[in-house]
Amino acid sequence: QVQLVESGGGLVQAGGSLRLSCAASGRTFSNYAMGWFRQAPGKEREFVATITWSATNTYYADSVKGRFAISRDKNTVYLQMNNLKPEDTAVYYCAVKYGSSRLTSDRGYDYWGQGTQVTVSS
Repeated sequence: QVQLVESGGGLVQAGGSLRLSCAASGRTFSNYAMGWFRQAPGKEREFVATITWSATNTYYADSVKGRFAISRDKNTVYLQMNNLKPEDTAVYYCAVKYGSSRLTSDRGYDYWGQGTQVTVSS
């Protein structure tokens, strides 16, 4: 059974940092990209960042470029979040997708984690 387990969320003041982790297990994830999405109250889920299987390519939403950094070590993906803003407050979800096409859309991601809450106070 595939499992994605996120950790690292919490409450932080604006300007602070958090590091999210997501450990995937239950199968071989060769050729799977790993990504992060988030959903704020009353809003649709949106793309944050993703990284290909080889870690050669990374993609970011414009709203987080220069502040967030995604990385991975085999089946674990990390999201380093710096200079956090109140608008970053959301539930953050880890997801994995076979292949490397349309990585910025949540459609087609095969497995999802349960989410971890990130709250940034002003």
